[in-house]
Amino acid sequence: MSSATSEADLSEDERAGLELIRESGGIHQSDFWKDLDVSSRKGSRIVESLFEKGLIQREDTVYEGHNTYFLTPAARDLDFSLLMAGDQLSPFIGDEEVDPHDDTFSQWVMTLAYND
Repeated sequence: MSSATSEADLSEDERAGLELIRESGGIHQSDFWKDLDVSSRKGSRIVESLFEKGLIQREDTVYEGHNTYFLTPAARDLDFSLLMAGDQLSPFIGDEEVDPHDDTFSQWVMTLAYND
C-alpha cells in the first residue's frame, strides 16, 4: 500500500498524530499522546495504526526511566526522475559552482526536451 493511499484513509486523530511526528522529526511515544491530548491507550492505537501502514517507524528506547518507543516519520518514496534528463543528472546538484559560460546546463535542458 502506498503512502498516498494510506494517508487518504487516515482518521482525523491519525492525521494529527502523523503531522506531529513529521513536524517534530521524531518524538517519544510517552510524549506523543500527551501532545495530542489523547489517552495513552488511544495514543498507542494511533501509533500502531500508523506503524502498520508504513507511515512511521518506531524504535525501542528508555526515556525518563521508562520503556517506550521513539517515533519517526517513515522515509517517503522519492522521485529523482525530475532531476534527470536521460542519463544526465542536473548540473545544479552538488556543491560545485556552475560556470555560466559552460554549456552543461544547456545540454541538460536539450536532453530533457528531446526525451519528452
